[in-house]
Amino acid sequence: MTDLTSSERVSTLDRITRKLACLAPSKLEILDDSHKHAGHAGARDGGGHYRLVIVSPAFFGKSAMARHRLVYAALGDMMHKDIHALAIQAFAPDEAEISPAGSV
Repeated sequence: MTDLTSSERVSTLDRITRKLACLAPSKLEILDDSHKHAGHAGARDGGGHYRLVIVSPAFFGKSAMARHRLVYAALGDMMHKDIHALAIQAFAPDEAEISPAGSV
C-alpha cells in the first residue's frame, strides 16, 4: 500500500496548480479528499481524490463536458497516475459571480 506523506500531497497540489495555470484561472481552489478514501483501490495505487473549483475565461461558451476536457488535457498524465478521482466545478468568469456553488 502506498501512503503519501504530507509533503507528497502538497507537491501534487502544487503540480496541479502549475498545470492548470495554462487556463489562466482567476480563481482556483483544490481540496485533497484522499484521506476519505484510504484503502480504496485508487488510493492504494497512489492516486489521490480531489475536488476542484476553477474560474477561467477559457470556459466562455463551452459546455460542462468541454470544460472538463480542457481541465483533463491541462493535467495530462497526472490523470493516469497521480489523480484517481477529480470532481470539477468549472465556470466562466461571468458565471462565477452569480453561482452559489462557486466554492469548494
